[in-house]
Amino acid sequence: MSLRFNAISSIANDAETSIPQFSSKITGIFGENVFTQKTAREFLSDEAYKSLITSIRGGKKIDRSVASQIANGIRAWAESKGVTHYTHWFQPLTGTTAEKHDSFFTLKSDGTAIEEFDGAALIQQEPDASSFPSGGLRATFEARGYTAWDPSSPAFIMEIGKGKTLCIPTLFVSYTGESLDYKAPLLKATEALNKAAVEVCNYFDKNVTKVTPTLGWEQEYFVIDAGLATARPDLVQCGRTVFGAAPAKGQQMEDHYFGSIPERVYAFMRDYEQEAYKLGIPLRTRHNEVAPAQFECAPIFEDVNIAVDHNILLMDVMERVAKRHNLVVLQHEKPFAGINGSGKHNNWSLATDTGVNLLAPGKTPKTNLMFLTFFVNTIKAVHDNADIMRAAIASASNDYRLGANEAPPAIISVFVGQYLSKVLADVETRVGTKFDEQDEAILKLDLHRSIPELMLDNTDRNRTSPFAFTGNKFEFRAVGSSANCANAMTVLNTIMADTLKKFKAEVDGLIEKGDKKEIAIMHVIQQYIVSSKKVLFEGDGYSEEWHKEAEKRGLPNLKTTPIALDAMVTEKAMKLYQSNGIYSHSELEARYEIELEKYIKTVQIEARVMGDLAINHILPAAIKYQNDLIKNITGLKEAGLDESMYSSQLTILKFISKHISVIHTKVYEMVEARKVVNNISHSREKAIAYENIKSTYFDEIRYHVDKLEHLVDDEYWTLPKYREMLFLR
Repeated sequence: MSLRFNAISSIANDAETSIPQFSSKITGIFGENVFTQKTAREFLSDEAYKSLITSIRGGKKIDRSVASQIANGIRAWAESKGVTHYTHWFQPLTGTTAEKHDSFFTLKSDGTAIEEFDGAALIQQEPDASSFPSGGLRATFEARGYTAWDPSSPAFIMEIGKGKTLCIPTLFVSYTGESLDYKAPLLKATEALNKAAVEVCNYFDKNVTKVTPTLGWEQEYFVIDAGLATARPDLVQCGRTVFGAAPAKGQQMEDHYFGSIPERVYAFMRDYEQEAYKLGIPLRTRHNEVAPAQFECAPIFEDVNIAVDHNILLMDVMERVAKRHNLVVLQHEKPFAGINGSGKHNNWSLATDTGVNLLAPGKTPKTNLMFLTFFVNTIKAVHDNADIMRAAIASASNDYRLGANEAPPAIISVFVGQYLSKVLADVETRVGTKFDEQDEAILKLDLHRSIPELMLDNTDRNRTSPFAFTGNKFEFRAVGSSANCANAMTVLNTIMADTLKKFKAEVDGLIEKGDKKEIAIMHVIQQYIVSSKKVLFEGDGYSEEWHKEAEKRGLPNLKTTPIALDAMVTEKAMKLYQSNGIYSHSELEARYEIELEKYIKTVQIEARVMGDLAINHILPAAIKYQNDLIKNITGLKEAGLDESMYSSQLTILKFISKHISVIHTKVYEMVEARKVVNNISHSREKAIAYENIKSTYFDEIRYHVDKLEHLVDDEYWTLPKYREMLFLR
């Protein structure tokens, strides 16, 4: 019996797995495995506690002598929970997390065994930097790299089975100081935005001393039976199915979205949610998504740095917890063809330390003008840097999803809704005239009178927009489900910081010339609206008409990752990142090389898997059935039956033979093409060549394999089918 049928027969047993005990109250377990500020108050001295809080709130460095006190307190807390090991937990450019576990146990010079965790171990560790992606920044013989403690993200305890490990969130940099992770540039971009935003906020409120970007992510994912997933080598190695005929019923009945959650999945959800709550991840929402076997979870908004840590941590937790339920979580953007893929909508906003959401309309003329300032600056930032934003969400896996009539197109545009479009149009109509103190209708911006629904639902929802305003935040919908949010957030924070700096310089210039502050602000806002309006689009982003219109407007439509990544290393990008202190030229070039290399390797692996499955799974099954048909036809001939009596068998035989021939030929051609491409040394050329292999061969080979799936006897087909994987009960 094949793995497929073994997996199918075991599903009934999987459904009977024991359901863990759940806490009846979330608040009873929330954050119990996190070294929170409340916990710190209990385990740290006054000096150590004040130093830690000052570092968290103000970004000040912690003295190494105080760091030892903090380390001792963290160890005491961890040991009280049964922890024996610790790790620096970081996010290298692999797209996953990394950790090396060390025990608190050590020996003194006289051989006495002790438990120890000092400040040096807390602040800094030294992993091998050459073994992680570095884009040429680190050679094999240049192995030294450093992880450095990030006090702003609290330490936590990871429970794996019966073991517990203390995890210290850290940055990862090379020996020469270049960032080799996602966290370091995110923190730099966050601080750059903080400085620029505070200066603009001070036009309206001098009490604002800090502005924090916030993030609320929406994690989409698929869940399938572990046995069925294991029987699919493409899911195991690629995270997606490279072959698979569409089932008779997919998502066309529209009955899965917000439907009843299957019992096995419900038990899994409750289990991973409980683990998440212990880790301080504030999950709030769970539901069925559009495609069968697709689901979503979402938390409450948090500081962007902590939100990113929580998302990448949850992705790991979900995969581990799924195993307890004999399930597999698929976080690939497009694990199944013909049904919706998965994204990770990044809901982004800006919060002041005075309690104001800068992207929420206010109740007074002054706060409404402040809202309009940050609202328009965001649009301007996206307009000026649409290509860089597209590069931030580019990957081989996301290419399968973008523009597939289920996700935003590769064209970056902004949706703001009809009411705010009218506000922007009203300001724009003043082009060519000078604002003065009598322009009360403009200066007061009585949004609540002209837009009565503003505080509730001031915009409709546009699922086709890659960057949509949704009432009090912008939703970056083009981010892929497997991505680390840090990449998109680093770009968004950086371009916003850069735009706000330019905005302030222009406003200050007008004030120096004699304009009143509010009038100067309105003049610059008006200029930004006019110069950025071509990025605004309220219609159907899926339509062919929009693609034509976008081309007329001069908006970039970068459909493939190798081309989209070019925006990372333009002169504009280099200047943007360097002037805001995010990346040096060498760091940016290195990241560009890493992204190209990821693309090349991903497509290369998929091509190899396709070849393996075609030759070792598909063709043997098809040939076996082909032989059965031949025997059947021969027998009917020998029995003296007229050909008309077995013409159907002959037709099926011809179809099968044709598909077998094409598959074998195209797989051979693809292998030969890969041999040629693998000799290309230039990364960009190689990535483009691999994209050409993908576009030339993948769909054609898949077409013929999927046709065979419909023709070959079901008993001979070794790979689990879509109809078996997608309808988990």
